[in-house]
Amino acid sequence: MSMAEPTVHRLMVVDDSNVIRRRIERVQDLPDIQFVGSARNGREALEMHERLRPTIVTMDLTMPEMDGGECVARLVERDPNILILVISALADKLTAIDAIERGARGFLCKPFTDRQLNNALRKLIE
Repeated sequence: MSMAEPTVHRLMVVDDSNVIRRRIERVQDLPDIQFVGSARNGREALEMHERLRPTIVTMDLTMPEMDGGECVARLVERDPNILILVISALADKLTAIDAIERGARGFLCKPFTDRQLNNALRKLIE
């Protein structure tokens, strides 16, 4: 009997900061998560979602063209199983609660450490 293949999650990073996008791409070193692409705003993320079919998304909230809250709602509408981790400098509780109510599964405040990011991603897929 063969063992079942472990699930490999497909990660898309959505943030208007190039620095943050690169950092999340680099830091994420979990063997069961594969980076598939990044977007600079919610509109771009929705376009890329069609092509890349990510199973996990890290989402900034404050971005031009379409903010993260709106994008979270639209992605969850398209794919109710998508795992979204909001990563935002907006540490106020209402913003986090709004994102969770729209379908995000976790929240991480900026600035974050590499360990905090990996722990948040791990928690998301468990």
